Amino acid sequence: MTDQFLANAFLFRQPILNRKQELAGYQLSFRGSEKGAADGRNCRGDSAPLCAAYSELGMRSALGNTCAFIGIDADFLHQESIELLPPEGVVLELLLDGLPDKETLTRCSKLRERGYALALTDYRGIDARSRLLLPMVEVITIDLHAAGEDQLLDLAGSLRHLPIKLLAQEVDSHEQMQRCQSLGFALFQGRYFALAEIVSGRRLSASQAALIRLINLVGRDLETAVIEDAFKHEPALTLNLLRVVNAVGRRGSRFAQPVTSLRHAITLLGRRQLQRWLSLLLLAPTSGTFDPARSPLLQVAALRGRMMELLVDAAQPRDHKLADLAFLTGILSMMPLALGLPIEEIIDQIAVEREVRSALCRHEGLLGTALALLERFDGDDAAGCDELLSALPGRFDRQALNTCLSVALRWLNCASA
Repeated sequence: MTDQFLANAFLFRQPILNRKQELAGYQLSFRGSEKGAADGRNCRGDSAPLCAAYSELGMRSALGNTCAFIGIDADFLHQESIELLPPEGVVLELLLDGLPDKETLTRCSKLRERGYALALTDYRGIDARSRLLLPMVEVITIDLHAAGEDQLLDLAGSLRHLPIKLLAQEVDSHEQMQRCQSLGFALFQGRYFALAEIVSGRRLSASQAALIRLINLVGRDLETAVIEDAFKHEPALTLNLLRVVNAVGRRGSRFAQPVTSLRHAITLLGRRQLQRWLSLLLLAPTSGTFDPARSPLLQVAALRGRMMELLVDAAQPRDHKLADLAFLTGILSMMPLALGLPIEEIIDQIAVEREVRSALCRHEGLLGTALALLERFDGDDAAGCDELLSALPGRFDRQALNTCLSVALRWLNCASA
């Protein structure tokens, strides 16, 4: 059954952020273009295959320290196979209609004793249903689309003094997120973090301009001495580079002595990796924190870049240069959100290959098709994903895209460890 569902449904994920706006986990759901397409919402009732796919795709190691929020319906709740999921890696969202019976309450209690975190969905206030489940859940989810402004205040207020985390679903704007924060919500699900006001002609900050200069120097494959001299004018970046190179060396046990030379660090990291690192830094928050495991925008950018690379490499295995360009295309596609500039103005300032420009501006070529596919995938657009999968050269199906996601998540988790 797992193979069948992996081949016939997309494994979508919605980021969940904490109050510091750091990535706390993903809400996972299966969806095909035929199911749930009418109202545009995810279908989350296929609990058994979703849990099987979680194990089949190795999502526990792929997600690292973040949790997977998985919807569990009433039928699957009572199956022993649910306990194959790791208690420390998942939050079981209870998809229960009506009053829970004694058997259901007993099962929830036993799962909690085994270390599983439970979440109550579709919360409508303290009633006969929720009163029975409140003592056993750690998280309560409230859908902002279903709850009006006044109702939201009442719902959150009724739980303010309980040791329960509130998760706001369908957060569409920063204003909504701030409103929920003021009401005591601890977790937020939605893509509001990837919204930005795009303004033509906006000035870049000094640090952003410096990064673009370095990206261009590395991209033009100039002498190491020229790149080294440019880094010397950016002491913070120099320290960051040395830290990264030494961290990689320690994990691989390759360096008997710390790398203290800037030239040595540039040589060891390599031009391709240096360009990737600088491009990701351009997406970093203004605080200067560079941690893909904590910044959701960096997570999406790095993940998209890696998935682009995997797709292009599978489509044209011998074209390593195009695979490298695919990674860069994925990262650059997120730049408008980070910099608040149209993509055309950004790539006018960054030296990019013709294939990259065509993909970013017009979705042309293999890179453009792969980029369009991942944009649909991030937007939970199953029908759009199907259409673009068929446009890629080779044999690509839903299972291939799900596997690509798992491999890319595992890579990202290892890279940010």
